[in-house]
Amino acid sequence: MISSRNARTIANLAIASALTVLLGACGGGMNLPSLSSSSAPTDAEPPAAPEMPATIRADEIVGRWGLASFQNPNDRARTEAAARGQCKQPYVIGAGTSGGVVMHLADQATPQELRLKGSPSGKNYIGPAGPAGGEQDREIVSFDGRVLVTRFIEKDAAVRYGNMVYVRCAPRA
Repeated sequence: MISSRNARTIANLAIASALTVLLGACGGGMNLPSLSSSSAPTDAEPPAAPEMPATIRADEIVGRWGLASFQNPNDRARTEAAARGQCKQPYVIGAGTSGGVVMHLADQATPQELRLKGSPSGKNYIGPAGPAGGEQDREIVSFDGRVLVTRFIEKDAAVRYGNMVYVRCAPRA
């Protein structure tokens, strides 16, 4: 006969074993048949391609900029001069906390951190996280360290804003 002390120990071990089996089944270690009518998709999405680094670093465009825009490429020189004149009230591109830059998206009143993204074609973009050349991105048309020209990818924004010309302002005295 089993003593009550041994019986209690055996019962505790049996309960612990049963809980272990039940909890193990919940953890995905065993595949139990599904009683629901919906079936999970068997094809997993391929992982997203890693973002390509841009050839322009975020710290290269952080700073104070005069800003103007043009639609007609023949107006670029005049627009650069107009942007230089805006340094009295500069547009400030800030450094983001995650290595990006703080700028406005089209039609957004609040600036947010954007990423500099490269592409296989060699073009560079500024925009929210995601693939390069997305609808909210702007393409960096040219950058020489002193003048930055960008164009929005989204057609309506590109028409409204044109080619944005940023001319670096002189450091404050």
